[in-house]
Amino acid sequence: MSRTPPSPTALRVADLLQSARNTFALRPDAATCTEIANTLDLSALRKLSFEGEIVPLGKTDWELRAKLGATIVQPCVVTLEPVTTRIDQKITRRFVHDYSDPEDPEVEMPEDETTEALGAWIDPAVVMQEALVLAVPEYPRKDEAELGQLVYTKPGDAPMTDEDARPFAGLASFKDKLEGK
Repeated sequence: MSRTPPSPTALRVADLLQSARNTFALRPDAATCTEIANTLDLSALRKLSFEGEIVPLGKTDWELRAKLGATIVQPCVVTLEPVTTRIDQKITRRFVHDYSDPEDPEVEMPEDETTEALGAWIDPAVVMQEALVLAVPEYPRKDEAELGQLVYTKPGDAPMTDEDARPFAGLASFKDKLEGK
């Protein structure tokens, strides 16, 4: 087994202390934040920090506990104006020595999605990026942004609105006519 880490942030499991907390603090530089922002299709990643510890769970397993902090900028899904989002989340990952993936391709997701197989290295930077991917809003929207009503029609025809397209819109007007008689 190689003692050369796969990345500068990877920690070798054999070197982790069993009797103490193994702390880490990651604050990627501007170039790394730009690279991560490009990977995630973000307009900007202004701040990113990941601080925590790796503690033993029994004799062979480990638990990573950390706090993810990030400030991201994305385009609004309605107006395309920049939307700034602050992310502050507690992250937990358990690295289990005797973990095994199910071999059946149609297996249900496990209830505990924080458990992973323990390898020779634990890389907090990889966990940080995975947690950030899951925390980024899929549809960022400015507070005051509203999607207006779209009206489609051919020239010379009466426009059909979203209200007209509702399946029971005609029944409501029919009911009103009946009650008026």
